[in-house]
Amino acid sequence: MRRLKIIEHISLDGVIQHSADDDDFPYSGWTAPYRTPAGLEAIMAAQGESFDLLLGRRTYDIWSGFWPKAPSSPMADRLNAATKYVATHRPDSLEWGPFEGLGPDIVEGIRRIKSQDGPDLILWGSSTLTSTLLEHGLADEVLLVVYPVLLGTGKRFLAEGTLARSFELVSTKAMPSGIVLSSYTIAGPLKS
Repeated sequence: MRRLKIIEHISLDGVIQHSADDDDFPYSGWTAPYRTPAGLEAIMAAQGESFDLLLGRRTYDIWSGFWPKAPSSPMADRLNAATKYVATHRPDSLEWGPFEGLGPDIVEGIRRIKSQDGPDLILWGSSTLTSTLLEHGLADEVLLVVYPVLLGTGKRFLAEGTLARSFELVSTKAMPSGIVLSSYTIAGPLKS
């Protein structure tokens, strides 16, 4: 059975949006001033040598415009080699491969993929998909890469109305740039 890890670059106020996409987000590239070789090394270690990607359609479209054209690097090579499992109603329009649509029932599609042999799955971005994964108990781990910034606007990590959950801290690591990487497993329903 494959494990599914959510990795999110996130501001202190919960924003995960990085580009304007189709709205007026004013802070494209807000993570750039904090990027360091040590941070990249930590992200690469968290991903592992081999993985497949689980992406929402918007994240897939943004990434497919960048990563296939990026110069060869350990990060680009791993992302380009990964099978991209995409939540989309238009699988015939996917081009950045290898790829596979999740099918009309996203939850069942993810369950099917998780039950197969293969490398771990990583979800990047895709805020709508994140809430679905947590609601249906499909995520095994959440890695938050927290930046020391407040943005005040933008797409948030979780959709309004996401079910309450408890998490257990697995590890945490502070980087000299101010970024904190915290890894959690899902513990179950909210303890009160």
